[in-house]
Amino acid sequence: MEKAPSILVVRLSSIGDIILTTPVVRRLKAKWPGAVIEYCTRPEFLCLLSGNPHISVLHTPDTLPGGSYDLIIDLQNSRRSRTLLRRVEGDVRVRYRKANWKKWLLVHLKLRVDALSSSVVERYQAALGDVVLQDDALGCELFPLEEDALFASSLIAPGERVLGVACGARHFTKRWPPEHFAEAIRLVADGEKVKVLLLGGKDDRQNALGIMDRLSEKTLESVHDLTGTCTLMQTGALLRRCDAVLTNDTGLMHEASAFSRRLFVLFGSSDASFGFLPYNTPFELFEVPGLSCRPCSHIGRERCPEKHFRCMRDILPERVAGSILAFFRSFA
Repeated sequence: MEKAPSILVVRLSSIGDIILTTPVVRRLKAKWPGAVIEYCTRPEFLCLLSGNPHISVLHTPDTLPGGSYDLIIDLQNSRRSRTLLRRVEGDVRVRYRKANWKKWLLVHLKLRVDALSSSVVERYQAALGDVVLQDDALGCELFPLEEDALFASSLIAPGERVLGVACGARHFTKRWPPEHFAEAIRLVADGEKVKVLLLGGKDDRQNALGIMDRLSEKTLESVHDLTGTCTLMQTGALLRRCDAVLTNDTGLMHEASAFSRRLFVLFGSSDASFGFLPYNTPFELFEVPGLSCRPCSHIGRERCPEKHFRCMRDILPERVAGSILAFFRSFA
């Protein structure tokens, strides 16, 4: 394409997947500075993109008008996205290939295929085929609004050292046990003066309460449970103010990565080969290598099929807390 094209990008869900599309959007704009980039996602996720300077127009599936684009990029590649895109014309249409059969081989036969070794960001970019984008070595992006920044400032004082804790996840096998979180938080709070913020949505409240119930009054003085009380972008603004984030494999991990926070990542049933590690940001990964049952799913399960849950229980809080303390002491 010689002229600056009109581009429609589609990714309908979820938090992490949408955030992982932002490097592709940025690189499209770098290739064609005059391009008009429109993006379609579900209404509840518009806030993740509303401040993005590379996007000209945001749509939801209900508001996407009929029209014509030079380039249509379907990064969802689901029945719904394909049906949705029937209403628009495109000179060039490309789709993200999910490689589901390769995930099946890894989950069921434990066969690792090279094509699964790259980040989902690279796989999104590979979907563009002949449209070659320049790798800028930058990470994901989020742009909290001023009111979100003010909200974060009301909770975090200048100079405070802050550890964010993303204690929830949609699926049980992606959640570190609350007793492990509680012990790691106790060790960090006893070892250094650090404010701890428990972050997540309403569905994460029970996980947070399970942590808070296990903490002593002394430790609770350093811990603030904000689960279920913040919008997505208020949470993003808080993550931007954190020095480090302890996180399950969840959307908030990718929110934190968009601000280049130092991440301490807990992978239970998750596997790095699925491509969802934090992108172009510093992190330390905690996992249990060598388990024959891992990964048991590419998205997570509601119970451990082996009934021992070693993939999470064997990640010891002393080890995790030791790494977090070493990080905070490195700039004390």
